[in-house]
Amino acid sequence: MTRRDTRLRTALTALAAWSALAGAALTGATPASGAPGPGAVAPGVQYRQFDISGAHGVAHVHLVSVDLRDRHVRVDLLHPGSVAARATVSRLADAQGAVAGINGDFFNINEVQHPWVEATGSAVGPAIVSGHTLKAAVPRGQRFGPALPPGTSTEDVLGVGADRTARLDRLVLNGTVSTPRERLELGGLNQYALPQGSIGAYTSDWGAVSRLRAVCGTDTDRGGPCSSDTYEVTIRKGRVVATAGRPGTGSIASGTTVLVGREAGARQLRGLHKGEPVRVHSALVAAASRVPYQFAIGGCPVLRHGRPLSGLDDVTSTVRTAVGIGNGGHRLLLLALDGGAGYRSGLTVAEVASALGRLGATDGFNLDGGGSTTLVVRPRGAHSVTVRNHPSGGSERPVPDGIGVFSGF
Repeated sequence: MTRRDTRLRTALTALAAWSALAGAALTGATPASGAPGPGAVAPGVQYRQFDISGAHGVAHVHLVSVDLRDRHVRVDLLHPGSVAARATVSRLADAQGAVAGINGDFFNINEVQHPWVEATGSAVGPAIVSGHTLKAAVPRGQRFGPALPPGTSTEDVLGVGADRTARLDRLVLNGTVSTPRERLELGGLNQYALPQGSIGAYTSDWGAVSRLRAVCGTDTDRGGPCSSDTYEVTIRKGRVVATAGRPGTGSIASGTTVLVGREAGARQLRGLHKGEPVRVHSALVAAASRVPYQFAIGGCPVLRHGRPLSGLDDVTSTVRTAVGIGNGGHRLLLLALDGGAGYRSGLTVAEVASALGRLGATDGFNLDGGGSTTLVVRPRGAHSVTVRNHPSGGSERPVPDGIGVFSGF
C-alpha cells in the first residue's frame, strides 16, 4: 500500500465514523446521542455543521440540504447583475432574497502576467440565471483554479432544469454571426477569454469592464501575450453602427451586441461595414439533458454515479466548497469547509468527493475554494443572512457568482 493510499484510507475510515450522523440530516432520522439535530432554515431547507477528519487534520463542515421536491423551494444563480463584476455572497444573497447560499465558480481574479490589462472578475464556466443565458466557457488553458481531472472540461456545469431536477451536464456554445453574404461561427459569449482565431459576442450582461482581456493568452497558456490582431464591431437594431481596431470598454446598451475578434476572427470582422445588416444568434446546448436549464453554474465534476472521478488530487489539502446531488436529482447538498485557524488543513479534492458520497450524493461538483469559500444562512425571522463559516482570508471575498436557495415560491 502506498503512502497516498494510506492517507486516503485514513480519511475514508474517519468519514465512515460520521456518515451515519451526517446522513441523519438527509433523511430526517434522529442523530446520534449528544449530536445536534439539523436546523430548519425554511421548508425543505436545513442547515447543520460537524467535524470530519481528513488525512491532514480535522475539517469543520457547514452543510445546507435542499429538498427540490418541496415546491416552496428553488435554487438559482447568485450574481451581481453583470458577468464582469463581483460581490460578497452575503451581499448577493440579501440583494436577491435568498435564505441560504454558497460561493460559486472559479474566476479571473488577477492579471499578473498582463498587468496593463484589467482583471474582469468574470467566472470561468457557463452561467444561466432564471432560464437566461449569461455566458459561455473560456478555453481550458485560460482557466483559473486547480487542474481539471481527466475527461472534464470548462464547459461542465451543475444545473437544475425546468423539471426541478439537478444534474451534472456540459453546456456548449452554439452561435453564429449572419450577414447577407456569409455566416460566421461564434466562439464566445460574455467570457473573459476567447479561443484563438475566434469571434466573441458581448451584450449588456457583460458590464462596463474592458473587453481587452478577451484577446489575451492562448488556448493552452493563460499567461500568453495579448493578440495584436484584433477588431471590434458594434451592432444595434440588427445593423453595424461602429467599428474599432481593438476591444473597447464601457457598458453595452440593451439591444446592442459588440463582436470582438482575434486573429482569424478579427480578419473576418473587418469584412463588416457600417450600415450592413447582421444577425447574431447564441445558445448553450446541453450534452445530456433535453430539459431546459433554469439555473447552471460552472465548476468541476468530482463524483459521478456514486464513484469519485479518476485522477482527483489526493495530495493538496485546503478549504473547499462543493455541491452534492442526491435522491435522483431531487436533493442538493451545499458544502463549505470552515477557514478558521483551527481547521485550515481542509480536505483534498479526493476527500471532498468521498465525503459527498458518504453524505448520500451520487454526483458531486467542486467549486472555488480557499479564500472564496463562504456559506450563508438567513435565520428564521431575520432580515439578512449570516456568514456561518470563517472565511480563510479573515473576511468575505467578492465573487462573481454563487448558488442561492430561495423559499416561498
